[in-house]
Amino acid sequence: MSWWQKTIQLPAFRRGCHLITHHVVRELNTLESIEIGLLHVFIQHTSASLSINENADPDVRVDMEMALNQIVPEDLEYIHTMEGSDDMPAHVKSSLLGSSVTIPVTKGGLAFGTWQGIYLCEHRNNAEGRSLVLTLTGS
Repeated sequence: MSWWQKTIQLPAFRRGCHLITHHVVRELNTLESIEIGLLHVFIQHTSASLSINENADPDVRVDMEMALNQIVPEDLEYIHTMEGSDDMPAHVKSSLLGSSVTIPVTKGGLAFGTWQGIYLCEHRNNAEGRSLVLTLTGS
C-alpha cells in the first residue's frame, strides 16, 4: 500500500458548476501504477464545493446552478453579510454539497460510472482560484 498527496491550484471559475475531472487527472502522475485504491479530493474553501455528477451534457451543470439558487436564495435575511450578498448562501451551498469526494481507483484509472465526473461548484460571484488536496492510496 502506498500513499501520495499533492495540493493543486485550480484557475478562477465563474459562479456555477464546472467539470474539473481533467484538472485532477492530469496531476495524478502515479495513478496508472495503482491496481486498486482510492482517490480523495478535498477543497480547502468554505464557499465552494465538490460533487460527482453528469459529465456529458453541459445543461446539467446549468440546471444544477439554477436549482441550488432556488434552494438557497440570496435574498434571505442573512446575518453574515460582510463579504457580500453571495457569501452566506455560498457557505450554505458548500455545506449541502460537501467539501470532498472519494473515487475508487481500478487498474490505473478512476472507476467512474459512464456519465460521471468531478464538479467544482463555485458559489461566489467573483472567486479566486481554488486549492484542492489530492490524496491517492492503493497498491
